[in-house]
This record gives sequence, C-alpha cells and structure tokens, in this order.
Amino acid sequence: MTTMEEVSPLLDQVKTAYNRMLSNGDPRVSDWAMMASPMPTFGIVVFYLFAVWYGKKVMEQRPSGFEIRNLLVMYNSCLVALSAWLVYEFSVAGWVFGGYTFGCQPVDASMRPQALRMARACWVFYISKLIELADTIFFILRRRFQLISFLHVFHHSVMAASWWFGVHFVPGGFSTFHALINSFIHTMMYTYYALAAAGPQLHPYLWWKKYMTTAQILQFIVVIAHTTQLFFFEDCDYPIIFGWWIITYSIIFLLLFSHFYYQAYIKPRKAKPSPPKDIKNGTADMTKKKDN
Repeated sequence: MTTMEEVSPLLDQVKTAYNRMLSNGDPRVSDWAMMASPMPTFGIVVFYLFAVWYGKKVMEQRPSGFEIRNLLVMYNSCLVALSAWLVYEFSVAGWVFGGYTFGCQPVDASMRPQALRMARACWVFYISKLIELADTIFFILRRRFQLISFLHVFHHSVMAASWWFGVHFVPGGFSTFHALINSFIHTMMYTYYALAAAGPQLHPYLWWKKYMTTAQILQFIVVIAHTTQLFFFEDCDYPIIFGWWIITYSIIFLLLFSHFYYQAYIKPRKAKPSPPKDIKNGTADMTKKKDN
C-alpha cells in the first residue's frame, strides 16, 4: 500500500515540473491578467461545464425561457466589434502590414512596440474565448437546448483552455494565423447572431446561415494546410508542439463541423420524399382520389 512518505516525493516532482513549465513562458506576459497560472482558466472552463449541465436541468423545469432579446443584441454586437478589432490588430501587428510571412514565422519576443502589439492581440483573443462561453449560457436561459451540441460545448471549452498556453508561451508568430482567420469568421458569425436576435422582421434576410458553417469548414482546411508546412521546415524557431496541437484540434473540428453540415443541410435534403408518380405537368392527378 502506498504511504504518504512515498507520495510526497512524487508530488514534489510534479510541482517542480509544473513550476519549471511556467517559468519557460514569455516573460512579457507573465504579469498580465490570468497569465500567472492556467488554473483560473481551467476553473472557469470546469464551472462552464457544470453550468451547462446544471443549468439545463433547472431550465427544463420551467415552462418557457427568458426573454433576453435586448441583451443578446448588445452582447452579439459587442462581439462583432471585438472580433473586427482583432482582425485589424492581427493584420496590422503581423499578417498584412507587420511583415509576417506565411512560411516559418517565429515569435518576436522583443519589447518592440510591434511585437508587444501582437502579444496584446493574442491576450485579447484569449479573453474573447472566455467571454464567448456566455453563448451557451444564453442558449440555456432561452431554453434553446437543441443548439447545445457536443460540438458547441467542446469547441468553446477547448478554445478557451488551449489559448492560455498560446498566450503564455507563444504570444505571436506562426500560430496567430489561425487566430486571424477565426476572428474574421467570428465577425461574420456574431453579425448573424445580432441580426437574428433583433427580431423576426430580419429573419428573411438571414439566408446565409448555411454559408457560415461552410466558412468554418474552409477555415479549418486553410489552417491545416498552413500548419502542415511547419513539419517540413528544417530550421524554424517555433515550438513544434504547438504545431501538433493546432493541427490535431483543427482536424477534430473539421470532422465535427463537416458532420454537423451533413446532418443539418445534406441529410434533410436527401430525406425529402419524392413527388407522387401521378403528378403530371406540375399538378396532381386527383381522379383517383375522387373515384375513392
């Protein structure tokens, strides 16, 4: 039987390894909010998962959901502005006007204003993933349980947790490409949500919902293609472990979003019944029915 004396050295080793890992982070961001340790972020994600589980159980007891239309319009509009700002910052600090290349792009760990601007954009992007956890809470409050899929919860949880490591260790460089693409997609997505929440009078103009899923699928294909090249560089000063992580969850999300697209848009179309055989020239032959 394991004794406390045997467990204690093991715990000391784990603690030492954990502290060593944290010390290898980018010193520029170590004092920024939420960056000292991943535990607050993990705690938020665990609380989010509990809130999803328990919130559904509570709201299932109510006859109807809450009417929070004005709150949703404001929330989604703020995320449109935040996502658009992130597109601008990632572009100016690196990918369009900042001299980044689509090949090997190391992290600029200097104190140059341009490098610090990119690090700040990465931190705000991480904070935005924590804010976006509220999407699911609003679904629950409105009793829109059909929108709370495994894909939805998994995607929100993984993005919030994983981006702590991105900001702590590599706030800039190669991996910020997918943050740029994701911010662009979310600008479009939250615009749709804001308009949908504004009222049914706008719903006839929201025909492009299907194409948002298509854009998300294309996003992961582009990110996978971009990340794959990292494994072929002979000498690229960028941690390969982040390449493995990005490509792994991009493939998982690609499969999940493709499955969702099939279930939501292709399968229903295939399941539509074929028209009756006695339909001719666009009108049904009612003779048989009259005879009966």
